[in-house]
Amino acid sequence: QVQLVESGGGLVQAGGSLRLSCAASGRFKSIHDMAWYRQAPGAQRAMVAHITSGGSANYADSVKGRFTIARDDVKNTVYLQMNSLKPEDTAVYYCKARIDSVMLMDYWGQGTQVSVSS
Repeated sequence: QVQLVESGGGLVQAGGSLRLSCAASGRFKSIHDMAWYRQAPGAQRAMVAHITSGGSANYADSVKGRFTIARDDVKNTVYLQMNSLKPEDTAVYYCKARIDSVMLMDYWGQGTQVSVSS
């Protein structure tokens, strides 16, 4: 059973920083692409940042220059460093990973709330 467990969310003032973590556990052969998504109330879930197994990253325009995605393949963990946070970054953040277990498929974390006050 593969699981993704997120941590690091919370309440922060505008201009502050948070670091989210997402660790994969269970039995699997390899982890391919990993990504962070977010969903604000009344909005659709949208990609924030994505990183390939080779380490290439891309970002939504709204977070470029403020957020950084990174992965540690020894710890099977993906991170999202969020700086210069804005109230509009408030959302539930989800990690997603494409994992080769019984079959190659996408797994999602349970979500972690990030709230930014003005």
